[in-house]
Amino acid sequence: MLNITYLAVTRKACAASPSSVKPLAPASTHKKVVVLLLNRSSVRGYLNPGKLGAADTLDLLTSEGTHREFAVEDVRSIYFVREFTDDFEPEQKTFLSRPKLDGLWVRLKFRDGDVIEGVVPNDLLSLLDRGVQITPPDLHGATIKIFIPRTALSEMTVLGVVGIARRKPAAPAQPRLFSE
Repeated sequence: MLNITYLAVTRKACAASPSSVKPLAPASTHKKVVVLLLNRSSVRGYLNPGKLGAADTLDLLTSEGTHREFAVEDVRSIYFVREFTDDFEPEQKTFLSRPKLDGLWVRLKFRDGDVIEGVVPNDLLSLLDRGVQITPPDLHGATIKIFIPRTALSEMTVLGVVGIARRKPAAPAQPRLFSE
């Protein structure tokens, strides 16, 4: 009985002064990232992944709370991380065996000669973007995904298609019992 009375009083208070009710904030779309620049310096912060590839600059909210803009051609890679640590770069840069994830298994070569492998979605429209987003070989490491702008790459090679079910052979036609 007490709970019903409390709900009725609360509803009346909310209806009487709608300005006292705090509106829900929109869900945050900013993810934890470490931006690695071409000069090998890194900046930690938060970035909206939906805007990657859409503009020539990146708007980063640093962990200190300031905004910084970077030209995409100055960025080597963007690491989406679980936590801000010093070991954001994957220790394992190649797969030890065939990956189990669905997608295209690729080898990316940077302009400085460094090589990394990963899996990209099997969607050619996403590859026509201004960069490549890969899942790194070390799935249990600090890095979840890596975005690499096209300007940082010198070569991209598809090593295999992974996880696609093979086509089943056509079933033989069922014999007709009665011919028409």
